[in-house]
Amino acid sequence: MRAEKQYLISEVETHLKKSDYVILANFTKVTVADTAELRKRLAAEKAEFHVVKNSSLRVAAKALGLPEFEASLAGPTAVIVGGRNSAGVAKILKKFFEEKQKLQIKIGVIEKKLITAADLAKIADLPPFDALRAQFLSLLTSNAAAFVRLLDARVKKEQPAAPAAQPAL
Repeated sequence: MRAEKQYLISEVETHLKKSDYVILANFTKVTVADTAELRKRLAAEKAEFHVVKNSSLRVAAKALGLPEFEASLAGPTAVIVGGRNSAGVAKILKKFFEEKQKLQIKIGVIEKKLITAADLAKIADLPPFDALRAQFLSLLTSNAAAFVRLLDARVKKEQPAAPAAQPAL
């Protein structure tokens, strides 16, 4: 393999190793200014937008053991990687598409599982992780509080009422 080609493949491998997700996008209609704006938005989530050659992406993905997404490698391809918040990145991409009507998501891979563009849109619609955590903890505490009230009511029902204390003379 030529040195230039090996360099391109290793560069793509480096990008793919930056996170446990990768999102493939078609950037045909995206201008340079749009790309700069998208990169700026993605930087808030510590994510990156890179244009890659399909052949280099194919070889790098296979070397890293990613699932087969050969059918999605038609046309120009960009990869979005980096950061820890894949849902936040999906939100940014969805909002960018709604505003510009230019970027098209091809497919995603999260923790080595293929995710369709529709699934990524659903992930983008989820509340932020901190809000989900708060909702979950709220469910746990409300159920625990209801259980304690139930036990307290049961104990009060079974125990006879204590006689009123007589004042001392």
